[in-house]
Amino acid sequence: MASEEEISLLVIVVDVNPIWWGQQAQREPQFTLSNCMDAVMVMANAHVAMSRINKLAVIASHCKDSHFLYPSQSQPGGDSTVDDACSSGEVEVTGGSTDTMLAGSLAKALCYINRVSKELEVGQEVKSRILVIKAADDCALQYMNFMNVIFAAQKQSILIDACVLESDSGLLQQACDITGGLYLKIPQKAALAQYLLWVFLPDGEQRSQLLLPPPAHVDYRAACFCHRNLIQIGYVCSVCLSIFCNFSPICTTCETAFKIQLPQMVKGKKKKFKPS
Repeated sequence: MASEEEISLLVIVVDVNPIWWGQQAQREPQFTLSNCMDAVMVMANAHVAMSRINKLAVIASHCKDSHFLYPSQSQPGGDSTVDDACSSGEVEVTGGSTDTMLAGSLAKALCYINRVSKELEVGQEVKSRILVIKAADDCALQYMNFMNVIFAAQKQSILIDACVLESDSGLLQQACDITGGLYLKIPQKAALAQYLLWVFLPDGEQRSQLLLPPPAHVDYRAACFCHRNLIQIGYVCSVCLSIFCNFSPICTTCETAFKIQLPQMVKGKKKKFKPS
């Protein structure tokens, strides 16, 4: 018989940017990508252990692509443990790009949530949320894709939480604020597991009964596509909605040529000839 209990689906997106983690290993050798994945596995196993019907997915967000670490593609039924999947699902850390494909990873997470929702039995309901563990800086070129993902998650009532390891992320601040999730920049990376269990393991209903860190200030400024600077006033392309801090007659994103309206010349009134 179909269960009437509500399923809690948690999708964890981990930023495995090789450039950032390589620099991090030089700055703080005691906190590496391996330590981060250990903390993720602690939270993942705790989420699965809280209920027999809880579901989980772990996605590694790389510079070129994103990969499912759990459930593994070799075992689509999810028979493998979280520890086995995360340890065997190593991501290649080579490539030329330095920006994390976070928007694409979030889109893949939404697609997975939609697939799980379609496969539910009659009488079952799923409550889904996404946790992003952010390492590298934001990429302004992903701004439009990122906002599309945020509004899609809001429409589906999917919470987006963000656990930021270093630099603040304006995009994730907006994502958490719009979808009703939590944004937290942890003060100590070595205590990542404690913050994950304390702040992000409880779902939206349980958080109202806990004493959590105060909400962060949300920076709603948009990043320009030309210099990646946060601006308050700028120029927006009417075709692709790209944002620029300086005016350009041609959009560098979609190559649309704008019609420039020149100021109209004011003609002076002709003086009437008066006979002497």
